[in-house]
Amino acid sequence: MTISETSGEIKDKALATLKGKWAEGAVATLIYYAVMIGIPTVLTVACADEKDANGISTIIQLAFIPLAWGFTVFFLRMARGRRPDYGWLFEGFKRWWWLFKAYILVGIFTFLWTLLLIVPGIMKSYSYSMVPFILEDNPDITAGGAIDESSRLMDGHRMRLFILDLSFIGWWLLSLLTLGIGFLFLVPYWQAARAHFYAELKANDDEVEAITADGSMDETNGQQAL
Repeated sequence: MTISETSGEIKDKALATLKGKWAEGAVATLIYYAVMIGIPTVLTVACADEKDANGISTIIQLAFIPLAWGFTVFFLRMARGRRPDYGWLFEGFKRWWWLFKAYILVGIFTFLWTLLLIVPGIMKSYSYSMVPFILEDNPDITAGGAIDESSRLMDGHRMRLFILDLSFIGWWLLSLLTLGIGFLFLVPYWQAARAHFYAELKANDDEVEAITADGSMDETNGQQAL
């Protein structure tokens, strides 16, 4: 797979995607963090027992996994030229168990690799980073199939995505100085950039394949299925 676009070019595409739509991106970000961070924080403060508070917070995080997927998909669809729709954030709840299995499996695999060393864990997290996008494009794929496909797409490109993420570090630091308000605009920028990164991987994918309902890969070039 030959990739030519630089991080700067991908970020320019992200800015073009958000042109005239920054408000929608900021509102989507606000909704996401209000649910994923705001609700657990309020319950933690209201709960007298720290263990109970932590348990409730964990349950909420797990229950709203589809929202995490919907948030990622929100910016992928924007990157593909679709008009933003806040309903996208909640689409995943229609297939909660399917998304839950995929995200939990990614978490388990990443955790197990991290037990070996921190660096392998980070590398694997990048290998699995395309799973939400793959789930969007392949509604019949299994959790394992999505992980395999993400690993295949990211083979040789983990450092490119790491460099793209690293290029935002200055913006993250500046956003801290705005008491968090800056994140409402930085997060959409970063999410849109990652969405375009995925789109570039797909556009330059040398393998012609079809994903079957059981999550296996049928490749037309006679290559072995994942």
